[in-house]
Amino acid sequence: MCPSYTHHQLVAFLLTFFSYVLLHSSRKTFSNVKVSISAQWTPSPWQHNGSALPLSPVETWEDNRLFSDAGEATLFLGALDSIFLFSYAVGLYISGVIGDRFNLRYVLSFGLCGSAVTEFVFGTLTEWLQFYNVYFYCTLWVMNGLLQSAVWPSVVAIMGNWFGKSGRGLVFGLWSACASVGNILGAFLASSVLKYGYEYAFLVTSVVQFAGGVVVFFGLLASPKEIGQSDSETDLISVARDSDSQRPLISEDEDELCEECSTQQQDEEPEQLQAIGFIQAFFLPGVIPYSLAYACLKLVNYSFFFWLPFYLSINFGWKEVQADRLSVWYDVGGIVGGTMLGFVSDLLGKRAPVLAISLLLAMGSLVGYSHSPNNQLMNGALLAITGFLIGGPSNMISSAISADLGRQEVLQGSQEALATVTGIVDGTGSIGAAAGQYLVSLIESELGWMCVFYFFIFMTGGSVIFIIPLIIRDMRSLCQARTHQL
Repeated sequence: MCPSYTHHQLVAFLLTFFSYVLLHSSRKTFSNVKVSISAQWTPSPWQHNGSALPLSPVETWEDNRLFSDAGEATLFLGALDSIFLFSYAVGLYISGVIGDRFNLRYVLSFGLCGSAVTEFVFGTLTEWLQFYNVYFYCTLWVMNGLLQSAVWPSVVAIMGNWFGKSGRGLVFGLWSACASVGNILGAFLASSVLKYGYEYAFLVTSVVQFAGGVVVFFGLLASPKEIGQSDSETDLISVARDSDSQRPLISEDEDELCEECSTQQQDEEPEQLQAIGFIQAFFLPGVIPYSLAYACLKLVNYSFFFWLPFYLSINFGWKEVQADRLSVWYDVGGIVGGTMLGFVSDLLGKRAPVLAISLLLAMGSLVGYSHSPNNQLMNGALLAITGFLIGGPSNMISSAISADLGRQEVLQGSQEALATVTGIVDGTGSIGAAAGQYLVSLIESELGWMCVFYFFIFMTGGSVIFIIPLIIRDMRSLCQARTHQL
């Protein structure tokens, strides 16, 4: 029987989901307007901000331009991506530890609102003031990475507080679509207002994100404890010290269980949970292999995130608005992939074999997409398949698997590890992604896009190699379970 969920769980699911939707929509804006930004930063008679710009004297261009040609601007855009991701990675290691020690609602709200202000200054205010400066842009993007790093560990930890191990793959598979939904929303928002100027794309997404941060501050409950319930009272989370971790989250006997637990709590004080140390969390079983695998996989996934609209526009000559809207098919595939792979992994009771099969197929899909013809229908179909096979596993590692690692049985003495473990996994992944973004721009400028796809295939294979010990362990466990059944 399918478990039922409480009103508080539904609110926690929706608010954390839309928090990350808004964050990713604003993050996606930068990748969607790269062509317009490059045009603004270079002395070229390109279209400026989506509208034809009359030829100006060279002196006018010299006042505003940052680079002598589009190639230099492209390299700097890649450098900005790497700067953002490196600062984001460093911030994840820090914010994960902070999240396990402070109220997650405050940490999440601060990250959302602070990032929104930074993006408004970067994309909107500088354009309104006609102020262009390389060092200022770099400083803002470092700040943006640090502020955004507070969001993901917080939302995963809040979800882990409210939802237990039973059915986690499916629940987190659905929930992890937040990033892809945010990408789709960001692409449509950016393309809708791009004709007025790229600064308005930043304006719309940053204002909406700031409003979302305010809603989270006043409306989100970080854990059942905030309404006077312990974990055992609600049976909402999978407690490591509880031997029955596979029980449904909410069953037909929920009221009886709550009464029983309430009676027990009158006789004894609830155990005070202590936050786990960073080093101890780093060496938990499975954390290092999955972190390294995610470093390779997030490099590929975020390369599509940051560069896909630019690639479609430059390589096929499609308009920037068309490229933005076509790129959403990659995210559609990621949404379906994350949900289906999570469901299958729940049925098997194992994650690693499901990941491995998807990633091996992804290597073939990358070969196919690299030879995509100049046809938007065919390109969109190949993008959806590639998104399913790459975005799906990426969503699984960053959400359901991170929650599994932060709630495993060896943590009997400390339950407050989820944000720290999530920060480690996503932080390591972001380091790989950060290194990759500059490499993508460098490889493309020196060797062309085909070599970029060979690089993606190599890194996807690397993600499989890192989890081979986990694949062997899970397959052996499945074989032993089947032998016992026979």
